[in-house]
Amino acid sequence: MRILCTNDDGIHADGLSVLEDIARTLSDDVWVVAPEEDQSGAARALTLRDPVRIRVAGEKKFAVAGTPTDCAQMGASHILPKDGKAPDLILSGVNNGQNIAEDVTLSGTIAAAFQGMQMGIPSVALSLSRFSRDNCRWDTPRAHAPGILKKIIAAGWPEDVVMNLNFPDCAPEDCGPVEVTEQGHRDQVNLYAEERMDLRGRTYYWYGFQGKLSNPPAGTDLKAIYEGRISLTPLHLSLTHQDARVALADIFS
Repeated sequence: MRILCTNDDGIHADGLSVLEDIARTLSDDVWVVAPEEDQSGAARALTLRDPVRIRVAGEKKFAVAGTPTDCAQMGASHILPKDGKAPDLILSGVNNGQNIAEDVTLSGTIAAAFQGMQMGIPSVALSLSRFSRDNCRWDTPRAHAPGILKKIIAAGWPEDVVMNLNFPDCAPEDCGPVEVTEQGHRDQVNLYAEERMDLRGRTYYWYGFQGKLSNPPAGTDLKAIYEGRISLTPLHLSLTHQDARVALADIFS
């Protein structure tokens, strides 16, 4: 099995090294194609106005001057096929921070997996929750991800689905079981812009997250992560709200 690893935190991210370790428990044919710089929050952005440049960063390892979507696209359609064939599996992550609830529409980690899905390649996004700035528990995905991946790969999943795997902020031995969840929705706005001033007296803004926990129902990715369980959510790109569609159809019929 040929595996393509990518991320949105960049080619030098600790989580990418963890992902390589995880991938090598599944195969000895592991490739890395990741952004040259941090692309967190890039979502499904695609580079259209500038050239996409690729740097060889090691054996089977490439840095792309672009977005996570660029990386998945270039890796699967250009870089790996030059060596014989496209990847059989794309793994994206391990992201430094959870990607649950509304995060999934902002996340470059998940976007790379969606690009893989769009190209017909089974894809999994992996993220590690981090409620402390100073402590990333990388041993948790390193310990638990291989077994989970082996199970879902053996079972398979629909072609229009991306697997979104999130690990809680706890030690491997304290981690709860895998819960198959649905995408949650926070009951408050978590994103804010902090106003600052530079040394020339000009105002600028820096986005951040407040980190306030919502009160989610059982069965959601939010609830699972808050309570220390591993969250596995099958995601797809259909954003149509069916009830609203039916109501509008009645109006315009």
